[in-house]
Amino acid sequence: MNLSRRIFLRNGMITLAALGAGPVLEPRFLARAAMAAGTDGKGVGRKVLVCVFQRGAADGLSLVAPHGDAHYYKLRQEIAVPVPKKGDRDAALDLDGYFGLHPRLEALMPIWKRNELAVIHACGSPSSSRSHFDMQDFMEAGVADDKSVTSGWANRVLSARERVEKPTPFRAVAMSGNVPRTLLGDVNALAIRDLSTFGIHDNLDIAAGSSSSRANGFEGLYAAAVDEAFGSAGKESFEAIAMLKKANPTKYKPAGGAKYPGTPLGQSILQVAQLIKADLGVEVAFVEDEGWDTHANQGGAFGQLAGKLMDFGSALAAFNADLGDRMADVTVITMSEFGRAARQNGNRGTDHGHGNCFLAFGGAVKGGKVYGDWPTLAPEKLFEQRDLAVTTDFRDVFAEICVRHLGVETAKLGQVFPKHVSSPDRFRGFMKT
Repeated sequence: MNLSRRIFLRNGMITLAALGAGPVLEPRFLARAAMAAGTDGKGVGRKVLVCVFQRGAADGLSLVAPHGDAHYYKLRQEIAVPVPKKGDRDAALDLDGYFGLHPRLEALMPIWKRNELAVIHACGSPSSSRSHFDMQDFMEAGVADDKSVTSGWANRVLSARERVEKPTPFRAVAMSGNVPRTLLGDVNALAIRDLSTFGIHDNLDIAAGSSSSRANGFEGLYAAAVDEAFGSAGKESFEAIAMLKKANPTKYKPAGGAKYPGTPLGQSILQVAQLIKADLGVEVAFVEDEGWDTHANQGGAFGQLAGKLMDFGSALAAFNADLGDRMADVTVITMSEFGRAARQNGNRGTDHGHGNCFLAFGGAVKGGKVYGDWPTLAPEKLFEQRDLAVTTDFRDVFAEICVRHLGVETAKLGQVFPKHVSSPDRFRGFMKT
């Protein structure tokens, strides 16, 4: 095989199986091979990272509003989140007397009060680009203004991480139709649009057939082709299908009173919970949520953005409740390529900005605190006279999780984040040591 074909096989084979393309990709022999495989059930206690990417540039100044910064209300006279007021459920939910959660994120407040939810504000990339495509690409690659890096930072984390047990095909999983840039690299990653279409369809005839029919028919030819062309990737695909079939996610019932919204985000993160609780060996899971580009009619406590935040908060809170005690081994980090402009525009929306805020929650998170150096929204402190300045590099946020949650050696951070020097003295301290 030529090089391009090898690259496709490494990064594409399992994606094809995950998308569930029907009998063409799933002949009976595949079903039989998959059903013959199994899982060792050693996923319990494995540290897991869940990345939630808010595509389109979520407005961090509404998500966690700096209600103690007087400049905030001068810059956003029509769309600012109201100052916290006792008994007013449409005002900001006060966190520390200076910052407040958007009122539509009320579902996250119990996690905050248990000191398991942290906010990292004025966070982002040092790049000054305001291109969605470039900035998403850079963030997923773990770089700034560098298009030479082709792999994703989370894939490199898996390469750098010490493994104490045999990895499974579900080591890196994205709930999407394609493997995202974050998970591209030497470690195989699964792209699963929907668990119900993964691998084997229930109507496939998986009864054993005669050896002669398998050897002489299409199945035998296909099996031989897979063995020759796909090698370990094909075998890994079979193993993944068998493991998921054994876990039987179609019978899944959320625990802890969790009620996931019936939105794409809600269903994606529900399926991540299924995979983690099925002990399939998930180490990194990726979820994306689109539609955060609010140039017009953004709204404040109500409106377009408020609706997105309601879905966002409800989905994350349901995941947290569903995992229950499992959250001791799970860290969730949310991110977006950049923030929004500090000043509202003429369409009562916000244009592309710079600094933003990330959320982190889980049993390993030192929550109940807003982390970072707040630069204020004073005119002389704005980035390029228009945006929240970045005082925490997003790579240092990711690096802290890598070291303190996933166990990556500090000396290997240069391998994960090339051309960036990250070390514990740059960490904000939102992860337990």
